[in-house]
Amino acid sequence: MKKFVYKFSFRLLITVFIFCFATSLSAQKRKLVWSDEFNYTGLPNSRKWSYEIGHVRNYEKQYYTRARKENARVENGCLIIEGRKEIFVNTAYDASRTNWKFTDSLAAYTSASIKTIYKKYFQYGRIEVKAKLPKGLGIWPAIWMLGKNSSTIGWPWCGEIDIMEFVGHDSTHIHGTLHYPVDTAGKLVSSGNKIQTKDPYNNFHVYAIEWTQQKIDFYFDDSLYHSFKISKATFNKRNPFQKPFYLIINLALGGSWGGTIDNKILPQQFLVDYVRIYR
Repeated sequence: MKKFVYKFSFRLLITVFIFCFATSLSAQKRKLVWSDEFNYTGLPNSRKWSYEIGHVRNYEKQYYTRARKENARVENGCLIIEGRKEIFVNTAYDASRTNWKFTDSLAAYTSASIKTIYKKYFQYGRIEVKAKLPKGLGIWPAIWMLGKNSSTIGWPWCGEIDIMEFVGHDSTHIHGTLHYPVDTAGKLVSSGNKIQTKDPYNNFHVYAIEWTQQKIDFYFDDSLYHSFKISKATFNKRNPFQKPFYLIINLALGGSWGGTIDNKILPQQFLVDYVRIYR
């Protein structure tokens, strides 16, 4: 009996040692190269973040405001992006235009979208965001990336990496997706997956990708739920996922995927504990 106990204890010790050693090696392989811990108070750090402004995409109902604490602020160790039901002047209003972005003089909702464009770009590594999601019909928070050249060559040629998307009408799934073109006309191809989870808005979770020259892996906490071989996106000897990208964090309301908004659930807050980029 004693021999058995000794052998078991020794094996347990070896197992623990191997696990700790492997974990240590894994940690050593990663080097933190950029982060925002949101350990300050006020507006998001202007050296790291800029803003999208106005009605931007997907027929979404919110007007993205710039440097407005009601919609984007840092307090109690978190970035807060808040979607609100309120009347706000659409500064881009133009009665002579038919595009939906300009036809209404007043917006019925406000929110914020912050991005690292012109501040910081990322190519390969682990992009990790710890966040707590809002909830309710019509909400559409996202953590995502666009190619650095988005303003020159446009979308989808620049490529898109959706690290996390969540819609209130599908409250038990987290989505991760890539978008890229397969011809000069911009025909779009998407590769993604979703992972089922219960009430993701009740707690903070880690949303991440691990991006190498060969593939992009999507994680919800410690669960790998989608893997993409980058070579699949090569067209005319070019590949959008072999170039730098910038990061975007936003809370959309309604739109083509967000759907009908339940005004009774507003305001809603998208909380971000930290953003960390590892090489």
